[in-house]
Amino acid sequence: MPSFLNFQHLYYFWIVAREGGISRASETLDLSASTISAQVSRLEKALEVKLFHRVGRNIRLTDAGHVAFRYAEEIFVLGRELTHAIQGWHTQGPVVLQVGIAEAVPKLVVTRLLQPAFSKLSAIRLICREDRPDHLLTELALHHFDILILDTPADRTIRIQAFNHLLAEWQIAFFGTPELVALLEPDFPRSLEAAPVLLPTADSSIRRRLDRFFEEHSIQPHLAGEFEDSALMKAFGETGVGLFPAPVALTRELERQYGAKLLGKLDDCTARYYAVTVERHLTHPAVAAICSRRSDS
Repeated sequence: MPSFLNFQHLYYFWIVAREGGISRASETLDLSASTISAQVSRLEKALEVKLFHRVGRNIRLTDAGHVAFRYAEEIFVLGRELTHAIQGWHTQGPVVLQVGIAEAVPKLVVTRLLQPAFSKLSAIRLICREDRPDHLLTELALHHFDILILDTPADRTIRIQAFNHLLAEWQIAFFGTPELVALLEPDFPRSLEAAPVLLPTADSSIRRRLDRFFEEHSIQPHLAGEFEDSALMKAFGETGVGLFPAPVALTRELERQYGAKLLGKLDDCTARYYAVTVERHLTHPAVAAICSRRSDS
């Protein structure tokens, strides 16, 4: 067993394990498959263990390989944090902030949650991409994002080291056109019975909380529409087709952009939004600014 570990060999092993095979690691590293295979073999020889075993045409981590991967993940994430901390992210150009956003998170919410970064730093180049949370978490593990914005914590069953930061917990309210709100304002929330509503699709966290609220209060609204895109839901709400839910913290923005009026807040029904990072110590200045401020209003 060597006194000192060759970190280049460990790095190639980590990439192979992370990418799920030598051919994909070869594309990521822009090196030949034979070169990467040789480096991994040298690490196995130095550690005196097999790190992979072959299953058909694929390779899988051995028990020892899983242990090595966990340590490698910690080592190289800490190395990235060290680099960021020493450099202080001092660059002559704007700070680049790459954000992955779950499709279910409303755009107005994202704007509000990212605002602290713009307040803290004078120059930011923002890059945003939307996708499903599981896809985003995979990309985060590959360091393609600096931060994710999700409406649920990162799933602990996914084999990715991730840290959840609760950014906001806002009470959910219903909004609509002034005419519709005037009609339903008396006796709210009982007036939601048979009232036309526009809701997020069933896979969103807000929809699950609303369904639970309706069940607990024995209210059955008329489901006039379901939407994956929250902006489209609000646009239909602007036409008077139905009421729509949103965090009460966004009341001013909804009044200004959609002419919507607040009908009422739902007791014990909240929306939570999280930042997810792979770094335990937040060294990216924009990420640190976002995660340091929790908003409850």
